[in-house]
Amino acid sequence: VRVVESGGGLVQPGGSLRLSCAASGFTFSSYGVRWYRQAPGKEREVVATIPRSSGGTINYLDSVRGRFPISIDNAKTTVFLQMNNLKSEDTAEYYCNRFPAPVNWGQGTQVTVSS
Repeated sequence: VRVVESGGGLVQPGGSLRLSCAASGFTFSSYGVRWYRQAPGKEREVVATIPRSSGGTINYLDSVRGRFPISIDNAKTTVFLQMNNLKSEDTAEYYCNRFPAPVNWGQGTQVTVSS
């Protein structure tokens, strides 16, 4: 049981990336999912949260609200983070995890925003 992040890369400011968080050994049907990021020398922070039920509230870090929509596929196996209008301050390692009952952290996916 684990999560696998992918989709990171090097992108210029203003560019876009789509991160994927794949569930392995389970589905997200009974869980919410959070995307986190950790920049060098900084603490890990929550970027976006999608609840386990469609009636719940999606939440965003203030600095990404309106730029990073979070979504989940119909099969409840993959959660996406569409990252638009990227800024240098978005540079970080990005991780995802389910809640409740988080699994061990995945390897993350590096996002570097630089010209």
